[in-house]
Amino acid sequence: MQTLDIQIAVEDEEWPAEDKLQAMAERVLGEAVGHLSKLGQPFPKQAPELSLVFTDDDDIRTINAEWRDQDKPTNVLSFPAYPLAPGDPPGPMLGDIIIARQTVEREAIDLGKSFDDHLTHLMVHGFLHLFGYDHQQADEAEIMEGLETGILASLGLSDPYAGSDPV
Repeated sequence: MQTLDIQIAVEDEEWPAEDKLQAMAERVLGEAVGHLSKLGQPFPKQAPELSLVFTDDDDIRTINAEWRDQDKPTNVLSFPAYPLAPGDPPGPMLGDIIIARQTVEREAIDLGKSFDDHLTHLMVHGFLHLFGYDHQQADEAEIMEGLETGILASLGLSDPYAGSDPV
């Protein structure tokens, strides 16, 4: 089975311990790799690297304003190392996923989910962005949400989009 080289940076002390986040990322993203591989996604022979940054609302707001012209915090941002279209083979570096703790906590409460379940969903969501998946258009959203739902189901989690329309 294909593996990943996951580098973690914890920039907010309120996040769970780094070893817990590392184990969670390896389990969740390993499942995502397995799911994509079964669908024919090519992977390089050497484990591709990605970074996961666990930060806070202030930092992600600054990044969101600088890179997306949206001066507000968000739950997850993804920055692919190389532009990919879905199904393209990735290079040795996938990119960066940045997640804001306070937003994850608020959204988990609002959605009636556990923090870990919502974080799992956001890891998968951010990971798919690194592979060129998006959700700006209804057809793109349908594909991406279907992948997310399948990966989350294999992790024992329910469909986060049940009862909602794409986009």
